[in-house]
Amino acid sequence: MKLHELTIDDAHNLLKKGEISSRELTRAVFDRIDAVESKVNAYITLSQELAMQQAVEADKAIADGRCLPLTGIPLAVKDLICTRHLPTSCGSKILEDFVPPYDATVIRKLKDAGAVIVGKLNMDEFAMGSSTENSGIKITRNPWDVTRIPGGSSGGSAAAVAADMCLGALGSDTGGSIRQPASHCGVAGLKPTYGRVSRFGLVAFASSLDQIGPLAKDVTDCAHLLNTIAGYDRRDSTSVPEDVPDYTAALNGDLKGLTIGIPEEYNAAEGLDPAVMSAVNSSVAVLEGLGARRVKVSLPHTEYAVAVYYVIAPSEASSNLARYDGVKYGFRNPDSSELMNMYRSTRSRGFGPEVQRRIIIGTYCLSAGYYDAYYGKASQVRTLIKEDFKQAFDTCDVILSPVAPTAAFKIGEIIDDPLTMYLSDIFTLSANLAGIPGMSIPCGFTAGGLPIGLQIMGNHFNEEKIFKVAYGFEQATEFHKKKPKI
Repeated sequence: MKLHELTIDDAHNLLKKGEISSRELTRAVFDRIDAVESKVNAYITLSQELAMQQAVEADKAIADGRCLPLTGIPLAVKDLICTRHLPTSCGSKILEDFVPPYDATVIRKLKDAGAVIVGKLNMDEFAMGSSTENSGIKITRNPWDVTRIPGGSSGGSAAAVAADMCLGALGSDTGGSIRQPASHCGVAGLKPTYGRVSRFGLVAFASSLDQIGPLAKDVTDCAHLLNTIAGYDRRDSTSVPEDVPDYTAALNGDLKGLTIGIPEEYNAAEGLDPAVMSAVNSSVAVLEGLGARRVKVSLPHTEYAVAVYYVIAPSEASSNLARYDGVKYGFRNPDSSELMNMYRSTRSRGFGPEVQRRIIIGTYCLSAGYYDAYYGKASQVRTLIKEDFKQAFDTCDVILSPVAPTAAFKIGEIIDDPLTMYLSDIFTLSANLAGIPGMSIPCGFTAGGLPIGLQIMGNHFNEEKIFKVAYGFEQATEFHKKKPKI
């Protein structure tokens, strides 16, 4: 196996034994990036010089006997997580040249663990999109078929992991933006419980929904990444002071007595590809063979999830993105001489069409006379959705569903049909609205060879059960071992 093809866990064991060095591993990753980046377009910024310096420091730490699971491991980061000395563009022209003066908490934790950060990854602008076609920088392509989307908004993260251009990555998930691209690219991706991972230094899209999480080549690597980035942070007012377990301890494959909930409402979802449902049903059968028991559960307010999300998320985005006005930082239209015109032209030229669409929707929903009818009502229905999950978890340990209704679609196929694009998030939005954790793992392929993901959702702060089920399934199948031929 080539060095860039290693998992985090395998690379850690080789580094610890002294059989490879972080410098060799990091060089192999950059060689891989040189070979395939022009086909995939996963990176916005590469940090080769800084990464090699970090690799040298990691090798010294390992030589001194300090080798944590991420020490010397080449990782990459979605470009809306602040990194000192590295640009953070959020995939937008309005922040194209912005270099943060500080590291996000998750970046500080990666550095403290001795990780090597090779670069920043492409994304839908300000995380608004499901295909990475809405990036203001470039369009990322799916390594399994470069004519197709990698998913979004963490499309660059999923594509880079799938194409072996890093050993693992961080993404963010506001409505499925880790799980959906993980599904489309055939990798593992986890959205932790809201409050489990600090959002300090995450550029906000929708503050009550955003959560940082890992994408990796397998479940074990996701556990290593979450072990490192999880935990309370006083600088994030939404961070929860809950003890963080060792997630790798849950990777034992013992599923006897575990109960799996199958939501009745998800079988009737509009546009669900029979191949996707067949793969999910087969996955449930595998888990039953491992000792798990299936039960039917009901999530009756599922039909309102898309509408609720697309009121709440744009409303919060409208508020959060008001700061990008060309005054303090970021792009400013140099042709404007009058203040109000400068505001207007800067935002018109700096934001892409999808971001502008959501700002307009959100501003309308928050406007006088409409707040109660839209944002207020959506917040009430959100509470009902959260209650649905609470009642479901009274009868089951985890809930299984598809991640997306279909496998990855062609680039440009539905970019002009925002409603269809929004509906592609039907299976993932509810977890964000409820604040619960969810994970995507590979569970099959279409007849055309495109990956299909299985979504495993758990109760609040119960990522351990998700890891237990995901690992058990992974050990019983070979889907995660298949690689794109790029």
